[in-house]
Amino acid sequence: MRSTPLLCLAALALVALASCKPPAADDYVARVGLEAKSGPSEPLLSPDTEQAQWVASREPGRIIYGNPGAPPLLALACVEGPGGGRIVYERIVDADPDAKAILALIGNSHVTRLFVDAEKTGDDWRWRGATEADDPALEVLTGPRQVEATVPGAGSVILNPSSLPRELINRCRAPARGESAAAEPIAAATPADPA
Repeated sequence: MRSTPLLCLAALALVALASCKPPAADDYVARVGLEAKSGPSEPLLSPDTEQAQWVASREPGRIIYGNPGAPPLLALACVEGPGGGRIVYERIVDADPDAKAILALIGNSHVTRLFVDAEKTGDDWRWRGATEADDPALEVLTGPRQVEATVPGAGSVILNPSSLPRELINRCRAPARGESAAAEPIAAATPADPA
């Protein structure tokens, strides 16, 4: 029986100790006063690409994709370097500053994921990335069928079939294979825009 008052006293001490710290509360963040961070931009809708096509850019070794008379949606370029050719790909749409994402390409019996970073171009940020010209991931762009290109938040672009991506990629791969690149320009298409 003497232990009962001791147990009561110990229980009372524990209750008093537990009451020193307040319990969790719904308004805890508000009390701490954390600054609200701005999140990513609103997602963009996928553009209508029923009439879109690949054309040669005014810049040699570069092709662009878009609707006639409209700004381009996507670009591919071959850039020669000391280690061989590289394919630079660009989703031409506003990106959040310094953001990183993945460009998913689905089509021609391939599923490919390529890294893209938001890079500053003048006053704008655009999604850009690059990979070696002999990267097997690029096979998704060399086939005869439609390809879907998606950057999360930047919509999906349906790429209509064309031989231009295959020609550009093969021409960029040629020096690495010990072949000479063809001297003629990529297709005889007229540039569609100043980009």
